Amino acid sequence: MNGLSWIDWTVMLGTLFTIVAYGVWKTRGTKNIEGYLLGGKESNWWTIGLSVMATQASAITFLSTPGQAYMEGMGFVQFYFGLPLAMIVISTVFIPLYYKLKVYTAYEFLESRFDNKTRLLTASLFLLQRGLAAGITIYAPAIILSQILSIELNYTIFFIGGLVIIYTVSGGTKAVSQTHKQQMGVIFLGMFIAAGFLISYLTDTMSFSEGIQVAGVMDKMEVIDWNFDPGSRYNIWSGILGGFFLQLSYFGTDQSQVQRYLSGSSIRESRLGLMFNGLLKIPMQFFILFVGILLFLFYQFVMPPLHFNAENVEMVKQSEYAIQYEALEEKQQIVFDAKKDLILEFNENPEDQELKSAIQAYHVEEQALMKDSKALILKADPNASTEDDDYIFITFVTNFLPIGLIGLLLAVIFSAAMSSTSAELNALASTTTIDIYKRNIKQDGDEKHYLLRSKLFTFMFGILAIIFAVMADLFDNLIEAVNILGSLFYGTILGVFLVAFFFKKVKGNAVFIAALISQAIIIVLYTLNKYEYINLAYLWYNLIAPGLVIGFAVLIQVIGKEKPIKSK
Repeated sequence: MNGLSWIDWTVMLGTLFTIVAYGVWKTRGTKNIEGYLLGGKESNWWTIGLSVMATQASAITFLSTPGQAYMEGMGFVQFYFGLPLAMIVISTVFIPLYYKLKVYTAYEFLESRFDNKTRLLTASLFLLQRGLAAGITIYAPAIILSQILSIELNYTIFFIGGLVIIYTVSGGTKAVSQTHKQQMGVIFLGMFIAAGFLISYLTDTMSFSEGIQVAGVMDKMEVIDWNFDPGSRYNIWSGILGGFFLQLSYFGTDQSQVQRYLSGSSIRESRLGLMFNGLLKIPMQFFILFVGILLFLFYQFVMPPLHFNAENVEMVKQSEYAIQYEALEEKQQIVFDAKKDLILEFNENPEDQELKSAIQAYHVEEQALMKDSKALILKADPNASTEDDDYIFITFVTNFLPIGLIGLLLAVIFSAAMSSTSAELNALASTTTIDIYKRNIKQDGDEKHYLLRSKLFTFMFGILAIIFAVMADLFDNLIEAVNILGSLFYGTILGVFLVAFFFKKVKGNAVFIAALISQAIIIVLYTLNKYEYINLAYLWYNLIAPGLVIGFAVLIQVIGKEKPIKSK
């Protein structure tokens, strides 16, 4: 990848430092725990909605999602099909109860319904999975900056993590919410500009509708998969059922999201903010995936790299396998030229089935060559990470966008990383302060004491996230890595909340034991699936785990013959 010009440096760093400075300035003078953790409960609905979206839309979204669409098509959008229904349930059931109890965290409610050990268990599960995810959200953009600038990866991790720590420690929830608005503005602007340039490049060769036809021929435009297959990661059934329970757990019980709408000035503002997110999220995700389809079409007429991770390519070309890799590139050029000619011919005869079949055959051959290139990279370095989906979008940005816009698109990626990471650190600190420190360690502190501890915990989790990022390896696909992490733990947490809401006769001991058993089963299922003893896509964990918690909790309650407990 090419180095950045001084203009790109100015645009990127100017954008990032402006956002940080704005967050620090806007939230100066926060003096109490409510102001720090809940932003003084002053947020309006659109601030809440943008903050909720920014929390979920990490840099991983803008790095991985276009690459995933490039490789696999539009099917990933099915992951979000359960979101609108989840927003309705949360707005109807969760929000009124949280406001009624005047809680700082979602897990406070569980003590009033069950007991402290159940509250502590769910808070700990949240801290575990969200703490790991915070490291990934820092790690993802750090990889890109490291390659572009040709500097040590760890330095870029420290840079991004340090920026987030500065304004999150300084201003708490209010700083997070205020900066989210600016960050989402930068993100939307950058992605629309990227899409505009891709469409402009495409229409120099063919019409937009012809391009969509070509993408369809190579199976990139299949949005909905109606086949019921538990081993398929993305189909309509896993999206609506598994996705619904994942979104219900994430938005209803994950403190990084709960804290966003608990900062609302009223129940109405919080509900409107969530519904705004529910209505806009699927179109937004569809658009980001479609940018990946536009990238795919762009590379039908511009020769793409055989492998998108430039460091891997450089490494293999300096190894004993250099000649073999160059031979693969020569074959790729031949296939690319032949396919390109057929695509241009197909645009003149879109009903010609022989042309469609020939294009599909060349596409399959192209994929086989990409697979062969990964095999050579592994021969040259068995420890290399060969998954390159996350490099596809940024390769286009750095090689084909004009000077100045490269800096803006990089600012998009880093803004997204900062937005999601700041919300995670804020939520981790809130949960640690309220659910662990204040409840179990020091119950008689004053406002200033808890405020200082909250800032200290924010700083500590920031450092831990940086450490985890330094130790992390690149997963197959970063956005899937975060979703898999969530799916391992969210279902159990959601199950505890569902028992609390709808099974009034179940007491704390029963649900606590049920949660432990269910979490153990999910980890076993994940391990069996990882080693291919079973074939079960991770989204189904979000449906299985709550069912296990409810079933075991009711069974243990009945066997134990405990007296019912009433909700407070």
